[in-house]
Amino acid sequence: MVAQSFTTWVLATAILSSTAWASTHIVHEKRDSVPTGFTHLDLVPDDQILNLRINLAMGNQAGLEAALQEASSPSSPTFREWLTKEQVESFAAPSAETVQAVNQWLSSFNVTSTPATPAGDWIKLSIPVKTANQLLNTQFSMFNHTESGQVSVRTLEYSIPSELQAHVKTIHPTTSFNGPLRGRSPITAISAARFTPEFEKRATVNCNATITPACLQTLYGIPTTPVSSSTQSSIGVAAFSGQNANENDLSIFLKDFRPDLPSTTTFTTELFDGATNSQTGSRAGVEADLDIQYTVGLVNGIPAVFEDIGSKTQDGADDGFLDSINDLLSQSSPPLVFSTSYGFDVESDLSLSSTVAYCNAIMQLTARGVSVTFASGDGGVASTPGVQCTGEPFPPTFPTCPYVTLVGSTENVPEIGAGLTAGGFSNYFPQQSWQADAVNAYIAFLGDTYAGLYNASGRAYPDVSAQGERVEIVVDGETGLVAGTSCSSPIFSSVIALLNDELLSAGKSPLGFLNPWIYANPQAFNDITSGNNPGCGTQGFSATKGWDPVTGMGSPNYVAMRTAAGL
Repeated sequence: MVAQSFTTWVLATAILSSTAWASTHIVHEKRDSVPTGFTHLDLVPDDQILNLRINLAMGNQAGLEAALQEASSPSSPTFREWLTKEQVESFAAPSAETVQAVNQWLSSFNVTSTPATPAGDWIKLSIPVKTANQLLNTQFSMFNHTESGQVSVRTLEYSIPSELQAHVKTIHPTTSFNGPLRGRSPITAISAARFTPEFEKRATVNCNATITPACLQTLYGIPTTPVSSSTQSSIGVAAFSGQNANENDLSIFLKDFRPDLPSTTTFTTELFDGATNSQTGSRAGVEADLDIQYTVGLVNGIPAVFEDIGSKTQDGADDGFLDSINDLLSQSSPPLVFSTSYGFDVESDLSLSSTVAYCNAIMQLTARGVSVTFASGDGGVASTPGVQCTGEPFPPTFPTCPYVTLVGSTENVPEIGAGLTAGGFSNYFPQQSWQADAVNAYIAFLGDTYAGLYNASGRAYPDVSAQGERVEIVVDGETGLVAGTSCSSPIFSSVIALLNDELLSAGKSPLGFLNPWIYANPQAFNDITSGNNPGCGTQGFSATKGWDPVTGMGSPNYVAMRTAAGL
């Protein structure tokens, strides 16, 4: 069946409730057609159970945004006075009016829900598809991702009562369509496909041939002294797609590249959504090994957490991304730095409302003093390798959430911008005030170049960069080279964790939400002025003095960052 007939399915088959709610349904979110790469298969059986999540309006989102702005702005008198878990939840909790209105609506269909987050801003329900169709005045169908064969239950539009428009932010899975790239799992480990075995042991490292912890320590001035056993700093990395971080690989890596650290140095694993992180009977994951080796191998004994999200995700179209943040929000002491090296192909894979809701969850986490970093992606201005966009506007990466610090890649010594870096401008989020001066200077530098191919008023990224080519790791007992911004994110995050250790040891607060501080302190980074990120049939953007969409504000300069942090 062709995509154009979807509206007909809704009008012909949706069954409206007999309650007063039915006459006031209006469209809450809609796609005009089936996204490229997907085909409609069939309707979903009425009795199939659908797990839905509903994001309720925060009781005081404006208050939370204001509190975070005060805590993260370097000029604020309350700079780095981060909120407690309880304070954040008090802002995020929906109002009694919202809870009552939504419960009344659900009850009219004999549906009950349970809270999915401590604040109650997300609720979850499991209902037959027939009921979901009635509840949302829609028709859920099965859609096939043509390249991978992955089948998802989605709809192109759904409606809710007009009285609920101010109370319900998003419902999913509904209009978000994300599929695996080139047969890989729905969330793509950005560098996992680029592992190249290296069998030579090098007595002397050439940092233009391979990047090791020693190269990074020299290049960025990263300290090598083990931290105190009483350190309060911490770092975490996310894992998806069945990626296993192997303890034996880490031990070999430390013996080869950090012999000054005990080879018994390891990490803590937290398992969610049916994850196992098996150490036997399965191959190590390239991405997982990379993330752990370039955090544990750089942070000098700071506790590292491997947050492993399994396949039994609870967040529908988010494929575990929302679960990973909500898991951290539920903890009394989450890792103070949290790095993710996975992403959807492009920003529009997830609907606008779902993306904003996910971003608001990250906002809650950063308000508690947690730095959230993401690899920006490996497709240049196309965001992901394989995305077809020649002659079309540059598709932004996922996520472009302003509360995330997006990390691009550099290569070589002296550094230049790596061509793989996904960099550009969001279509979902506007340019942020803390980046306006730096970004507008670059837009002026561009002039008419690529006019109409990017959103000049959008949130610009990446924010920073770090080495991301020819990075040496150990996988299944063998050394090899990987490349991608998924190398850069854990490297940059480790620098932040080390600075947090010094701050906390001095009785100061951690860096927390980084972006306003980053853009206010350009002198704290190595400005990269060469390189470009080709894609979409173009040479992409060029690196230049100041911020640019290839290297952001630049790569870490530990000594300068230390000064900028007030140490």
